[in-house]
Amino acid sequence: MKHLAVALVALCLASPVAAQDSYTVTFDAGDYGTMIEGEITGNAYADYRLAAAGAQTMFAELELAETDGYGSVYFNILPPGSDDVAIFIGSTEGRTVQLTLPEDGTYTLRVYQMGNDRDAGATSAFRVDLSIQ
Repeated sequence: MKHLAVALVALCLASPVAAQDSYTVTFDAGDYGTMIEGEITGNAYADYRLAAAGAQTMFAELELAETDGYGSVYFNILPPGSDDVAIFIGSTEGRTVQLTLPEDGTYTLRVYQMGNDRDAGATSAFRVDLSIQ
C-alpha cells in the first residue's frame, strides 16, 4: 500500500505538459504580410506556421496587448523541420526581427511566456506584425 501512495503522490506532482496551439498563416492575394492576434496562458505556447522561400526576408514585431502578469511574452523563429531549435530567440534578441531566411520550407513563429508569467499562469494577449518579402 505504501508503494501505491508514493506512486499517487509522484503522479500528482508531475508537471503538466504545455498546451500548444498551431495555426497556418497565409496572406491574401497581393499582400505580403498580416497581423496575428492571440492569447497565451502560463506555459502554453502558440505556433504560427508560414511557408517561405530561402533568401526571402521575414519581418516580425511582437506587441503586448494586455496581460494580468508582467508581460514577459516573446517569440522564436524555428526553421523548416525543427521542433525546438530556433534561428531567432526573442527572449535574448528582442521583440522585433528582420531575418533573411536560409532555406525553402515552412517556418514556425512560436509565441511563449517566460519567468513568473509562465510559472504563475498569467494570461497575455499579443499582436504580431508578420511579413515576408
